[in-house]
Order: sequence, then structure tokens, then C-alpha cells
Amino acid sequence: MTACTPARTGPSGGHSGRTFRTAGRPRLLKPHSPPPPEGGRRFRVAGADVSASIAVFLIALPLSLGIALATGAPLQAGLVAAAVGGIVAGRLGGAPLQVSGPAAGLTLVTAELIQRYGWRTTCAITVLAGLAQLGLSALRVARTALAVSPAIVHGMVAGIGVTIALAQLHVVLGGTPQSSAVHNFLGLPAQLADLHTAAVSVSVVTVVVLLVWPRLPGRAGRVLRKVPAALTAVAAASVLAIAAGIGVPRVDLPSWSSHALPGLPEGPVLGIAVGVLTITLVTSVQSLLSAVAVDKLVAARKDTTVHVPRSNLDRELAGQGAANIVSGALGGLPVAGVAVRSVANVSAGAVSRHSTMLHGLWVVLAALVLVPVLDLIPLPALAALVMVIGIQMVSITHIRSVTRHREVMVYAVTVSGVVLIGILQGVALGIVVASAVAMHRLTRTRITKETKGDVEHIRVRGQLTFLAVPRLSRALHQVPQGATAVVELDGSFMDHAAYETLQDWQMSHMARGGQVEMTGRTGVRIAEPGAGAHACCRPWTPWRNHHCGEHPVAEPRRRTKGHQLASGLSSFQRNTAPLVREELARLSREGQRPSQLFLACADSRLVTSMITASGPGDLFTVRNVGNLVPAPGAESGDDSVAAAIEYAVDVLRVQSITVCGHSDCGAMQALLSSKPDAPETPLRRWLRHGMPSLERMRSTRRTWARLSGGPAGDGAGRLPADAAEQLCLTNVVQQLEHLKAHEAVARRLAEGTLELHGMYFHVGEAQAYLLADTDSRVRDGRDGRTDGESAVFDWVAPSAQPLPSRSRYPSSPAPSTSPTSPAPPASPSSQAASPSSDSPSSPPSPPSPSSPHSPAALPSSKEGASA
Repeated sequence: MTACTPARTGPSGGHSGRTFRTAGRPRLLKPHSPPPPEGGRRFRVAGADVSASIAVFLIALPLSLGIALATGAPLQAGLVAAAVGGIVAGRLGGAPLQVSGPAAGLTLVTAELIQRYGWRTTCAITVLAGLAQLGLSALRVARTALAVSPAIVHGMVAGIGVTIALAQLHVVLGGTPQSSAVHNFLGLPAQLADLHTAAVSVSVVTVVVLLVWPRLPGRAGRVLRKVPAALTAVAAASVLAIAAGIGVPRVDLPSWSSHALPGLPEGPVLGIAVGVLTITLVTSVQSLLSAVAVDKLVAARKDTTVHVPRSNLDRELAGQGAANIVSGALGGLPVAGVAVRSVANVSAGAVSRHSTMLHGLWVVLAALVLVPVLDLIPLPALAALVMVIGIQMVSITHIRSVTRHREVMVYAVTVSGVVLIGILQGVALGIVVASAVAMHRLTRTRITKETKGDVEHIRVRGQLTFLAVPRLSRALHQVPQGATAVVELDGSFMDHAAYETLQDWQMSHMARGGQVEMTGRTGVRIAEPGAGAHACCRPWTPWRNHHCGEHPVAEPRRRTKGHQLASGLSSFQRNTAPLVREELARLSREGQRPSQLFLACADSRLVTSMITASGPGDLFTVRNVGNLVPAPGAESGDDSVAAAIEYAVDVLRVQSITVCGHSDCGAMQALLSSKPDAPETPLRRWLRHGMPSLERMRSTRRTWARLSGGPAGDGAGRLPADAAEQLCLTNVVQQLEHLKAHEAVARRLAEGTLELHGMYFHVGEAQAYLLADTDSRVRDGRDGRTDGESAVFDWVAPSAQPLPSRSRYPSSPAPSTSPTSPAPPASPSSQAASPSSDSPSSPPSPPSPSSPHSPAALPSSKEGASA
């Protein structure tokens, strides 16, 4: 069997082993074929990546200039950060489709650092922040950032958006922004009284195009919307300014020879350390949250033919750190994962990290070649663009989400703190408030009791902790003796004290003739009455064929209406599906590639995934009554098993086939007790495929079996307990003989690419045994003996441990004697002389052969084996 493993990724985190034949058209893998070989052409760029990179570049170019303008940094610094974010973070990061660059969320922090320490020191702080990110990545703490409440993150982003919008509004109106959000807000009346018509006209055109462009109707609108709204808005404002001769400040990119590089940090050590910490936290949290969002967008794609690996957050953090080091060293702004550009990248159909890297390359070419064109862009147009982005950072969707989850206070405090005090201080305030709200919810539990007819209803709203135990106990003991009670638990947590209180009252109330039903908020039962009455809620409950709280006698009507199935499905969707959804999605994309074919009995007690510790996609399982493999030519119209064998061996290319028998097998007992004059039924017609096993057991060339508690050769073991167990073991050996007679199996065995295994599972002992030395007997079709001799087949427990005591597990009932069945079991006195697991011994020498139709055809218990 195989273990559940994540999807393969190449050294770059891209699509290892997946190449593309033509631009934009991925090569489809056969759903059941093995993965393509590694190597080959690994740097072919898909057409989808090229088109997506151009779309992202057209968005990133004006945004990078606008963010640089908003921070007060050299305009070239925005282009440097965009290029480095695309190339360095795109190549080294762990989120293949995330686009990094200068982010609007960093505008406030960077502007404050530039104003306080100057541009060269800010670049040095960016380098130090990148080194800090590398250290955090080495400590593998990336997922710790996801522990921050979403309300705090959304509040931080909204606070930054408000601050940006207030600052850029002054530029839009033709003025100059102040040093803080408060001063910008207080200065708005004076700015409105002194409007600059030229700047306002250019800004209005930019805003109108930004808002209208994504909503253009009709077929023409669908075509035009392929051009990014940001690029269209800036281009329209530039054309207007040039055509109308409007005198407004324009972009002025200085020569690259005069570009400022970082210098040694100058300023108080504590202040610089705070700056490094702020840049590190903001860029890290924003990048990691953006990577998670990109994963969700990729998972929602309808096209499943192209596999994009999930983000490796620690690697993404390292990639962001490397990008910040390079960006700061080259005189660029801090770099972070940007949600707007990443969404555009995914929406444009990108399939690998090549799109992100190409977008960075286009930015480099634009910075070198398109400088005269960039110098035509009006600064008010860039300010209007950034202002709209700042407003959009206050998301109505996020506000609705925090309202629905009752975290408005956390959101509001964080927004207010970021706007009025600063980012770090606002986030710290949000964390304090979020912790206080969590503690309040943990201690605030509402417990109510009401009577509806003859049923007492006790409702618990909130989390059940020891602090609520006195009120819970008071409400429970108000329930009259002998009454029917329903306890509804509307919470997700219950500590030990509350659990014991509920359990003790439940058992006490039922002992006095009452009835208790535990339900969740939807009314689905989550517990059952009293452990003493029906103790079935155990850790192995998922393997049991029952649902807690349901009794066949008490509720036959609900059973007949499929309540058990519906309850099980609901439990799966609620508890198990979230845990396996990612793995099943991977298997759905890649197709099934099991490692072995597992032929087992249809007995409900034989849970193959449990006894083999396997997961989805590991086993190709075929189950039938008696784990029978009809010999070729004996199917008589029933080719289902043969078809499954051919499919597994030739199509799925499994590496092994296991035939698994088990104790107390009803099919084997039916074979032992069958009568020649019994009526012909479908079951009897099917069981005729097991007659060779019965004849093999009764033959003069009989095979013996010994079950060992440890590795083969340790000398410990026991013989089968009775004829039924002997037949179960013999049947596995016989079905292996049938397997090798199939053409596909024989061919693979001759090639040496397939193995056959025999397995026996004792249900009562919960012990599995493997047939030892299978290859030497099954592969070549030999029993390792000559005519008239008896062969001993060793069945070995994989782990070296003593066999469980058999005193707790009674032997199978003795089959009735019939002309076609073996002799009845030996007497108890003779059975007592047979070896057992409690006194392991080597099997005695086989008896001399006798007539196959005589009782001596089976070894008697005095000879060391039961009948």
C-alpha cells in the first residue's frame, strides 16, 4: 500500500513532470497512467503564462508608480520593487501564482519611514526586514501568521486603505498630503476651498474610467474589458492632459545613473528596530494571507487538467525575504504578495510561476525602454488610481463577514487604531480586543429550560466550561424523575468538568426510568443514553455499524426512512470531509494509481482500509462472497472478477495482488455444510468456484497450515482450530493458484513485475497473518512437495508478538455431516490435545495419505490439527 502523499512539485515548486505541447494547451495525462518521467524540457513556457504575464504587467506598471508616488519615494523605486517581486519572489517563493511587488498596504509604513529616516535608511530597513523574513522561514513559523483573527487582518487593511485615501485625496484636489491621517482629515475643508481645476479634471476622468470600465455592457464591452481598467484610466487621463494642454505635474523618471541606493541606517536603534519589525510583520502577514487566498481561487477553477501545487508558506516567506533583500539593495520599495495582481494572474489563466517571472521581466523592459512614455503620465491620475484602491481596501464583503461572526468590535478597534495611532499599535489593540472577546464568549454561556408537552428541553448556548457547571447542574436537576429530556448543545467546546456533569446526570436520570437525548443545534443526535444501557460510543465508533443514540427496537420507523444513512452522510460531511477534501481533490485531478489489487471477502466485519492502514487511492479493492477468484473459463457468464483483475494488472499496473481470507467465513462454512441435493440458487452457483479449495483440503496431497505469532522460523505457532479455519486458509492458497492461471497475471509474473500475497485476518483476535514464502510456491505453481506428501504453509503475523489467547473466541460451529462434507470434528478430549496459541509448538509430521473420501483424509486432532 502507499501512503497519502502531497502532489509532486519540482524544485521550483512548479509543475514537475508536466510540460506543454503547444501554447496554452496542456498535455492531458491519462487518468490511470503513471506520472511522466522526470527530466525533459523543464523550462518551456505555456502560452497561458505569457498572456497572463502581459495582463498582470499592464496592471502592475501604473500601480507601482502610484504607490511610489504615495509613499514619497523615488518613482523608480516602485518599478524596481515590481521587477524584483516578479522575478525573485516568483522564482523562489512557495506560491506559484502569487504576484509580488510594491503593495498599497505598505504605503503608510514606508511613507512614515521615509519621512522620519530618509530614503537611503528606508532601503536599509527593507534589507533588514528581508533578513528577518528569512530567519522566520528557517524557524518554520509561517502558518503562525494565519492564527491572527481575520477581523484583525481585514481591519488593518481597511485602516491602511482609509489612510491612503485621505492622503491621496489632497493630491487629487491639487494639494499636498499631510503627515498623518488625522491632519489630512482636518485639512480637507481648506483643501476643498482651494481647488485646482486642472488636477481635479484629470483625477475625475481617471476615477470615472476606473469605475465604468469593468461594467461596459455587450459583446464590445467583453472585448474591451480584457484591457485592465487601471491602464485604461491612466492612459485616458494622459491623453486628456496632452490633448487639452492641461498643466499638471507629470511623472519624472530620473536617469538610472542617479538612482539612490541604500546606505547605513542612521537614527535611533530602537526606532529602526521598530521599523524593521513593522515591515517584517506587515509584508509577511499580507503575503501569507494572499497566498492562502490564491490557493482558494486555484481550487475553484473548473479546469482540472492542469495541476497547480498548493502554496508552501514557509518557502513563500523565504521568497519574500529574498525579494526584500534584493529590492532594498537595489533601491526599491518593500515587496509583498499583492492580492489584486494575484487575482488577475489566476483569472488570466496562468498555470505556473513563469507568468509571475515574465511580468517582472516586462517591468524591467518598460523601465529601460518606455521612459519617454511613462513621463507623460499625470501625477493626479496616479493619485486618483491609488485613492480608489485605498477606498476599495475597505471591503463591504469583509464588513458583512465580521458582522456575521460577531467581531465588529475587533474590526472597528483595529481600523481606528491603524488610522489614529499606527499600524503596529492598531494591530496590537485588535489582538487585545479579540482576546477579550474570545474570553467573554468562553465564559458567557446561556442555559435555559422549558417544558413542551411531556418533554423537558434544556438548551445550552455557548461553550461549556467549568465556570458554567453550577448553572448547568441546577438546570439538569430541575428535570423531574422519569421524564423525557432533550439537551441541546449549541457550542463547539466542552471541557472535562462539564462533560462529567452531563454524563453523571444522564446515567442517574436513566437509572430512575427517564430518557435523555443529546442533540446539536440542528437537532442531530450527538450522544446516546447512558453507557450502561448501550455502551457503543467508543474511539472505534467510525468502524461500527451503528449511530449513537439510535436503537433498532425504539425507532424502527426512522431506520426504514434511511435515517441511519442520512446521519452517517451528515457526519461525514461535517467531520471527515474537511480533513480529506484536499487529498481527494488531488486524487480527482491525477486519477487513481493504486499500488495493489486487494481481493477480499464481502463480510461486513472485514474493513480493508482499517486492517491495512491504507487511505484513498491506495488499494484497488474487489470484494465478493468467499474472496473467490474463478479460474479462467469457469466464469460462465460472470466476468466481473476477471475484468477487475485484467483492469488492475494491465491498466492500473498494480505491483502486487493480495487475496485476503478471514475467520468465521460464512461462505466457507456453507461449503463445508453443503448437500448434493440442495436446490440451485445464485449463492450455490457462485460457491462452486470454492469447490477446488474444499477438494484441495480433502485431497491426499493436502496442504497444512501453521499460524505463527512472530516472524517465520521462530518456532512458535499453532495449527488451525477447526475445519472451517483450515478451509479458510486453504481457500486463500487455492485462489492464488487461480490467479496465476489468468493470462495477464501470468505475463506480469514472468516479467517479474508483479507479486502475489496471501493474507488471513482473524476477526476475533484482530490479528492479521501473511502467507510466508509465497513466491516459491505460488509464482511457479508448486507446493514444494512430491505426490503423496503434505506441504506446510506458514502464516506469519507481521509483528513479532505472541498470539492472542483463543479462550475468549469460540471456534466456528461444527458443520453438519453430509456426503460432500468432511468428517465431523474430533471429540473435545482429542481436541484438548491439539496445540494452541497458549502452548505453541511445531506441527507434527503429516499422516500417511489415505482415501480422499474417508475421514482420515483430514488430519485428526490427535495428529495436531482439528477436523
